[in-house]
Amino acid sequence: MRLKIIHTNDVHSNFENYKKVVTLINQHKDENTIVLDGGDFADFKSIELQGTKGMAAIELLEAGSYDAITIGNNEMFNGIDTLENMASNSPIPFISNNLYKKDRSHISGVKSSIILEKNRLRILLTGSSPDMGVFNEGLGIYMTDYTNAIKEEITNNEGNYDICILLSHVGTFADELLAKEIKEIDIIVSAHDHKLFEQAQVINKTFMNSAGNYGEHIGIMEIEIDGGTVHLLHSQTISTKDIQESEQIDSILRLNKERAVKVLSEPLYSLEHSLWHDVVEENPISNLIADGLKDMLGTEIGLINSGICNAGIFHEMTEKKLIEICPSPLNPTSFEIQGKYLKEALEQSLDSQVCLADGRGPGFRGRFVGRLHASGLQIEHDGEQIHSIYVNDEILEDDKWYLVGSSDYLQRGSGYPCLANNRNEKYLAEEIKDVLRLYGEKLDFCEESFSHKWKEVSKIRG
Repeated sequence: MRLKIIHTNDVHSNFENYKKVVTLINQHKDENTIVLDGGDFADFKSIELQGTKGMAAIELLEAGSYDAITIGNNEMFNGIDTLENMASNSPIPFISNNLYKKDRSHISGVKSSIILEKNRLRILLTGSSPDMGVFNEGLGIYMTDYTNAIKEEITNNEGNYDICILLSHVGTFADELLAKEIKEIDIIVSAHDHKLFEQAQVINKTFMNSAGNYGEHIGIMEIEIDGGTVHLLHSQTISTKDIQESEQIDSILRLNKERAVKVLSEPLYSLEHSLWHDVVEENPISNLIADGLKDMLGTEIGLINSGICNAGIFHEMTEKKLIEICPSPLNPTSFEIQGKYLKEALEQSLDSQVCLADGRGPGFRGRFVGRLHASGLQIEHDGEQIHSIYVNDEILEDDKWYLVGSSDYLQRGSGYPCLANNRNEKYLAEEIKDVLRLYGEKLDFCEESFSHKWKEVSKIRG
């Protein structure tokens, strides 16, 4: 018996590429084909997903003839209610063997495994999701050990399947260990760390492939099952770069965007002041977020990089504008850090090249790192160097530990590596755009956001 597996992973709602993915699927699928996704298909930076509670993703998967998807971290990021809405209403199975609600009950619609039959071949499909660690509580989830969960699914389905396929969103390094430890796994569709394999790797007689990210490639594995033994006939990853876009997907996206825009464009409130934005210069929208983080987290200092936003907000606040200008699913985070590392990061922030550097990092959906904006600080500088920093009118001390309210992006040292020298970090389940939504309605905070925290020495003395 033969089986062709077409697979994707970590598409992250890059739907322009997905239009090409579906064209390739249609070109390569035959009567022996199943189509699988390794998770992080749905990234809620997308207007189409936010405005339809994720249901646009289901339509897109269905149009791509998918047979199953496992749940990545991005399918969790819009909350358990959205995940349940998607999984419960999807004709395509959402699979995870180690993901539960935080009270350890099952998530509606999520299956730990399924038996998929294709031309009399019985395929055990199970999937594993990544443990979000300190974010689990805020996301409303509970994670079990994926290795034990996989073994349990194999044991529970013993005698009922011919081959076992694992959809894994825990990363290729972990998948290599799984292939070595669990001999019953025949095939792994690997995801989470965005690795691109030119062809499937063979580890302990298990075939593993990963198709990169963002819908830039699809993976194909063709196998033959003979006498209980699985043979790899052919494997490859194919670029979508020069492929024609699917008109069907384009139509689905257009209709869902129209629905979403209507829902998300309802005004939340009017703005008394225009909150403009700039990547390099101090600006009110970034100051507002820094002030809001300091207040929300109850810290001495608020700190955010202006790259968290893509633009300003004028006239009125809507959910659509929040998603467009602040798409990164980053969380308000408090941590303790010594003054010397704060000063180092702030001084780096005077360099426009640092501000304009690629801001790429976990969870970041912007383009540039951006200038650091601070609340609770007064920073005196000459344009190249910092002369002095005051914390609530007291000079910043190099060796003193300060409590800072920021984002998990900066806490990890993304953009400004010296900020990773922190301790006692704590995370909230909210996202940075929630800070902007909440404090944009507070007139006193909006007015304060126009007060400069960065002051040039020549202007102070002049």
